[in-house]
Amino acid sequence: MANLSSSTVMLTGAGGALATAIAQELEDAGAQLVLVGRGEALARAADRFPATEVIDVDLADPACVEQLRRVKVDTLIHTTGDYAQQDAQKATDEDLREMFDSNMLTLFHAVQGVLPGMLKQKDGLIMGVSAGQAARLSGPKAALYTASKAAVAAYVLSVHDELKAKGVRGIVLYPMGAIDTPENREAGLKWEETIDPRGLAKSVAHALTRPDRAHVTELKVYPDH
Repeated sequence: MANLSSSTVMLTGAGGALATAIAQELEDAGAQLVLVGRGEALARAADRFPATEVIDVDLADPACVEQLRRVKVDTLIHTTGDYAQQDAQKATDEDLREMFDSNMLTLFHAVQGVLPGMLKQKDGLIMGVSAGQAARLSGPKAALYTASKAAVAAYVLSVHDELKAKGVRGIVLYPMGAIDTPENREAGLKWEETIDPRGLAKSVAHALTRPDRAHVTELKVYPDH
């Protein structure tokens, strides 16, 4: 098992299926958690996992940045995001804004929140969750989702290239398929077609413990089929 006893990890999207699996893995590995989310989902996560800080904030709101800057962390794992399907010819400006606000703007604000502290301590790790469609640069009925998740990957990798000499590194996580959640099972997806969130979480913990000379920048995790 990974040893993260010296790490303080900010986990956004707390209470979601992937974030819950990651929080469990991080807790088992000894990490200190800072949970960021909204409403009832965040409250459930806070009840389940001991955390040094619990922050209820809208990451699409620029005002969140100053609130996040008050917390000292060395790792950010950003799982906040959304998925939607549209026919390409029916997609609207509002659909575009919603996808990029949920998937890219929230990441931008989270990074702006943690980056000053990471640069000051000359140590930091930022993980953004992209998607299999973005890794393939294609996604039927998901052009806006794919574009927004491709933006997540490009942003994290560009931050990594710019700041790695200053001690801040980036990792892009690509779940190469749907995650096994109650919602996806209700939608008709079978377990063998989906990725176990616990397996994803173990891959995340493994990537967080790689040394500088063996750093993982892109991590693709596939369903077992």
